[in-house]
Amino acid sequence: MIKIAVTGALGRMGTLVIQEVARDEDMKLVAGLDAIGAGRHLTGNVAVSDSAEIADVLELTRPDVLIDFTIASASVENVRVAADCGVNLVVGTTGLSPEQLGCMRESIEGRVAAVISPNFSVGVNVFWKLLAVAAEALKEYDIEVIEAHHNQKKDAPSGTALASVEILKNALGPVEVVHGRSGMMLRGREIGVHAVRAGDIVGDHTVLFAGPGERLEIRHQAHSRTAFASGAVRAARWVANKEPGIYSMADVLNKT
Repeated sequence: MIKIAVTGALGRMGTLVIQEVARDEDMKLVAGLDAIGAGRHLTGNVAVSDSAEIADVLELTRPDVLIDFTIASASVENVRVAADCGVNLVVGTTGLSPEQLGCMRESIEGRVAAVISPNFSVGVNVFWKLLAVAAEALKEYDIEVIEAHHNQKKDAPSGTALASVEILKNALGPVEVVHGRSGMMLRGREIGVHAVRAGDIVGDHTVLFAGPGERLEIRHQAHSRTAFASGAVRAARWVANKEPGIYSMADVLNKT
């Protein structure tokens, strides 16, 4: 039985992750933490604990994996505490700065195993593989990245869009990244990135390759956050007994 703890337990993603854990016969929720709602009961009659008490909760419940979908500042501290407690990690929080990611690496390396990804959807991870193939073949084409999310999402561009840009840059070599455009300008050798925030869009990502007489669009649309939650739980099962290190969702899907 894999014991799971969830931070951000009462948030949209935390709620879905807990539902996915409850459906899995080889997993058990042992702790749910949130900054609000302490004392409320979750699936399996687990009471929500105050996130400020994370160290005590992890020491008491001894989960195998902590799944974190919170905000960047909280996630860095959650990772540090979990690593101190020897708890492996699945981190889906986005909007992390390079400095915050560096702090996470320092906490994790040599101590626990962690899967860190801006997107746990299986489809998105296939999308990224397709981008790498297309970029390699279409290096001279104009490339635009367009992403759309709900109007409450704070970070822009999305973590998935930024990961897509890195994949494209790896194939293209030195190239400028332009975030939006205005005024009079000619397009240079660049990747254009555009973020839309509207309504209740779960997550749309499109990469457009446009060349002489044709264009190719590679697109992923998330219809429900369940796609992210089920992928995170899949990652938790995979990472539960892994050697210390930082892994990606691609490692999970490749079963390495």
